[in-house]
Amino acid sequence: MKHLILTVAALTLCSSASFAQQRPLVTEDPETIGAGRVLVEAGFDYGRGVQYPASGLEGHLLRLPLIGISVGVSSIAEVQLDGGLFNRLKITERRPAPLSDMVTATGDSTSSVEDLTIGMKIRLLPEGMSRPAFGVRFATKLPNASNESGLGLDTTDFYASLVGAKTVQSIRVVGNLGVGILGDPTRGDRQNDVMTYGFSLARALTQAAEVVAEINGHLDVREGQAPPGTASRGVIRFGGRYTIGTWRADAAVLLGVTSRDPGIGFAAGFTYVFNAFTIP
Repeated sequence: MKHLILTVAALTLCSSASFAQQRPLVTEDPETIGAGRVLVEAGFDYGRGVQYPASGLEGHLLRLPLIGISVGVSSIAEVQLDGGLFNRLKITERRPAPLSDMVTATGDSTSSVEDLTIGMKIRLLPEGMSRPAFGVRFATKLPNASNESGLGLDTTDFYASLVGAKTVQSIRVVGNLGVGILGDPTRGDRQNDVMTYGFSLARALTQAAEVVAEINGHLDVREGQAPPGTASRGVIRFGGRYTIGTWRADAAVLLGVTSRDPGIGFAAGFTYVFNAFTIP
């Protein structure tokens, strides 16, 4: 039994290194995918009761396909691109809001692309027998989603996080803590600095199957009212993953932490990792 537990734990650690993005979770593992390797992930999610405080829209949001690409530029670093091609909101309510007069959608739905996020993750310290692994991640979100659709803020945001992880028997524990610099969509000379967080657990049931859970989001820590679209948000995810070779399928249930987040939702997708090039 002891040998079985150690074997599953080792497989869990290797799996985290090969599939560092961890769909359906978004909390970042400090392990990278490896030099010359490319990770491709795709999926969708659907949430009910999603609010957009800047545009005043509320409704049920479908995002697909959500696409992520990570490229291992060394044994300890990877470049990440994350975005999506189609976001559609079925509008259930409209409220007066700072940017509501810019919304051109007049029917019961609106759509736009997903904002593109460009990031880099660097592992600073590998995991030891009694020591967690640590790394840093930096990312910039670009303003691809239009504010005319009501789904975008037309702001550029920056994120920096310290990421850590440790495998304990068959459980992988991952934590993120950092800062986000979010632009004010109503004023070009103001921003909101928020605290970002993430905590996830992944438990190996077999060599291929895992159950996963996390809470991830950001906290508005400033005094007074936050600029539109920058208030506290968070999502809890419960789900599972199944790995076959270099492929992994995933699915999860989503629960919103705040009233601005989806009351309930779900997500599903897949991940594929392959050797693409050789680092000289």
